[in-house]
Amino acid sequence: MKDTAQPWLEAPGDATESGVEVRAVARLFDEICGPPHLHTQVFACMMVDVTDEALGPVFKALADPTRRALLDRLRLRNGQTLSELCGSLEMARQSATQHLDLLAEANLVYVVRQGRERLHYLNPAPIHEIGERWIAAYDAPRLATISAIKHRAEEYAMTDSRASVPTYVYVTYIRASSEDVWRALTDADLTARYWGHANVSDWQPGSAWEHRRVDGSGVIDVTGTVLEAEPPTRLVITFEDSEDQRTNGPSVVTFLVEPHDAIVRLTVTHENLPNTDMLHGISRGWPAVLANLKSLLETGDVLPTAPWSMPEGSRA
Repeated sequence: MKDTAQPWLEAPGDATESGVEVRAVARLFDEICGPPHLHTQVFACMMVDVTDEALGPVFKALADPTRRALLDRLRLRNGQTLSELCGSLEMARQSATQHLDLLAEANLVYVVRQGRERLHYLNPAPIHEIGERWIAAYDAPRLATISAIKHRAEEYAMTDSRASVPTYVYVTYIRASSEDVWRALTDADLTARYWGHANVSDWQPGSAWEHRRVDGSGVIDVTGTVLEAEPPTRLVITFEDSEDQRTNGPSVVTFLVEPHDAIVRLTVTHENLPNTDMLHGISRGWPAVLANLKSLLETGDVLPTAPWSMPEGSRA
């Protein structure tokens, strides 16, 4: 293992111009870098050879997982002794010494003597130069974006599959008042006209609501609870279309009614979906229902054909 001396701190005996400059540099290192044993790291970073030929040993040193592990240990806590590095990796001293020698030859590690101990310090400059040479030239911002997407995708993959089902949002603009839209959302007779189901409830927070068929069967296809009700602008309900108990709880639908002059913007948000099958179903259902609601409020009648009966993918 090669030691790093500090010749730049040893000024010549006579007060030559170069000696004054060296002492000035030494004082500057004291002010910026702290104790003298840290000067080696900073000076080493300044003296890195950035040619392709000089970086060859860096690539060779980084190719070995054990040497990368040693660098990781120094990154977590710099200035470790050989014994400390061996203990953290459960590695024989001889093996660790051989790996550290290669890292030192690649200028990735420097050794500073402190009494009888030899302290090992990470020199990140060569790795930085690799990034400058091979990454900055290839548009680092775009690579950073790709890396962020990769990490986010890995986070989704490591969590429950339900977390990967996106929230559904649909926005439509209706020529009507916010009071008319609120009444269309909560009046059982009106919902029966444009939805084919009567939405039945007193629409008070904590109350139940039912999505009841109007074909005479009385079948209830969806139930839920009113979570929030702020007439005529905001209604939040749970949407329970299955008797199965879902560990993540029921899905939640929010109706947001925003008036502006003679129109309103109606935003429907359906979140906490259990699977992609439900996402696919509501992606077809909500646009059809809201188109019928819009037609009823603007023309006084629903569409001539129930829009949800239209075959998927039809262009006729």
